[in-house]
Amino acid sequence: MNENFEHLLVRAEQLIARIESILPQPLVAPTDWNASIAWRYRRRSSGHGSLEPVRHVATMPLDALKEIEVQKEKIERNTRQFVEGKPANNVLLTGARGTGKSSLIRACLQAYAPQGLRLIEVDKAELVDLPDIVDVVSGRPEKFIVFSDDLSFDEGEPGYKALKSILDGSISAPTPNVLIYATSNRRHLLPEYMKDNLSYTHTEEGEVHPGEVIEEKISLSERFGLWVSFYPFSQNEYLTIVAQWLSSFDIDAAAIDAAKPEALVWALERGSRSGRVAYQFARDYAGRRAV
Repeated sequence: MNENFEHLLVRAEQLIARIESILPQPLVAPTDWNASIAWRYRRRSSGHGSLEPVRHVATMPLDALKEIEVQKEKIERNTRQFVEGKPANNVLLTGARGTGKSSLIRACLQAYAPQGLRLIEVDKAELVDLPDIVDVVSGRPEKFIVFSDDLSFDEGEPGYKALKSILDGSISAPTPNVLIYATSNRRHLLPEYMKDNLSYTHTEEGEVHPGEVIEEKISLSERFGLWVSFYPFSQNEYLTIVAQWLSSFDIDAAAIDAAKPEALVWALERGSRSGRVAYQFARDYAGRRAV
């Protein structure tokens, strides 16, 4: 009888251990915060989330970003205030694709990492765990930018409410060493439909009031204290960026000038004069000349 009982007890302990292994576990802080200046949050299929160091952080000097001086000044200033312990805002960067939104955030990380700035990249699908991430880093001496790239939501996605609460809607006070930086092609982060405009109301004096649907769609964006807009580049701006990237690949001035017609054709074939397209052309051109 005792042997049977002990056998059942062992089996029960094994079963409990297996169940615990698949249950969601609380997020644990990394053992070595000096492993990197940038981290990625990853949630495994088991439901366990972890902060993983980025071993090779992409370098991007602020001086390398051209034709976005106004946007660069705003974001660099806000980031500097944050690192220095002064009041600073969460930031939403919106606008044309390939114009330097993500690159600007990486450049600020590189510039201010020696002063204690760190970055945690969180995908949209994992924003539901944002409160746990904030709790883990809230006691650290470093300053953390939680970065979500190419952010937009469909109706009813769970990450929407988690982000909304962290930005400015929770009973908890804002965490002084955490800011949210997000990039998006949508200014209001949610899809907008013609039928939404039917919820607008008008007073007898002609005053316009947005309806509840519109209010809900703009409420998340409004919780970002700083909005920074990016716009498509003109032809001359595009060529300036091409020249900057070619110069970074040690292409001489004469060759850079001669490459302009090719750079314009490259942009025409892709239907875009973005900074990303300029960088891709520069890599291709420099690679061909190196043969």
